[in-house]
Amino acid sequence: MSTRTAVVTGASSGIGAATARSLAEAGYHVALAARRTDRLDALAKELTGAGRSASVHALDVTDRGAVDSFAAALADLPPLHVLVNNAGGALGTDPVATGDPAEWRTMYDVNVLGTLNVTQALLPMLTASGDGTIVILSSTAALAAYEGGGGYVAAKHAEHVIAETLRLELCGQPVRIIEIAPGMVKTEEFSLTRFHGDAERAEAVYAGVPDPLTAQDVAETIAWAVSRPAHVNVDLLVLRPRAQASNSKVFRRQ
Repeated sequence: MSTRTAVVTGASSGIGAATARSLAEAGYHVALAARRTDRLDALAKELTGAGRSASVHALDVTDRGAVDSFAAALADLPPLHVLVNNAGGALGTDPVATGDPAEWRTMYDVNVLGTLNVTQALLPMLTASGDGTIVILSSTAALAAYEGGGGYVAAKHAEHVIAETLRLELCGQPVRIIEIAPGMVKTEEFSLTRFHGDAERAEAVYAGVPDPLTAQDVAETIAWAVSRPAHVNVDLLVLRPRAQASNSKVFRRQ
C-alpha cells in the first residue's frame, strides 16, 4: 500500500489523467477527482491493473460543499502530501468587446475559485504531513496576454497570483507551492471545448506546428518537480514546445 496520497483534480482526461499515471508510477496512491466518474473508473482500473494504487472521487471543484465532503473522504487514505490543481479550461476566443460574460464567469469559477476551494479544504492535511506540495497548473496565459484570450488570460493570471500569494503566506510552513505554466499542449479536449465542439477550428490551432507539447510532457514535468528534495521549490516552470517562442509567435510548416 502506498504511504503517500496525491490528489489530482480534473483527472478524467488530458494532462490530469497523464499526471495521475505519472504520480501512480512514482508510488503515490492517487486520488482521482473529476466530474466524469466513468472515465475515472476506467483510469483507476488501468492503474490498479498495473499494480498501482488509485481511488475514484466524483468532484465538481466549483461546489464547495462537495469539495469539503471530498476532503473528509481523504481521511481514509494514506496521508496527503501532494495536491495537483489541474481542473480548468478555456471557453471562446471572442475579443473583450464582445466576450460572453457567462463564459468568463465559468472560466473564473473553475480555474480560480475551483483552485481556491480545493486548496483551502486540503491545506490543513498538506501542512500536517510535514512535507506538502501544492501544484497549480496555470498556463503561459498566466504570464502574457493575447488577442481573443481575455477571459482565459484573466483567469490564469488570477491562478498565478494565488500561487505567488500562497508562497508568501506559507513561508516557513512545510508546504511548497509549485506553478507549472505550459504553452501549446495538444490534448483531445482542450481546444475542442474552447471552440464548443467545432473539431475543424480546434485542429487548426495546431496546424503545421511541429511537435506541440503532449499531456505526457506536462505530466512528466509535474512528477519531476514534485519529486525534488523537500527543501527545493520549483516556484515557476514555463514549458513550451520548441516551435513556440511566445503566445503570439509560433512556427508553422507551410
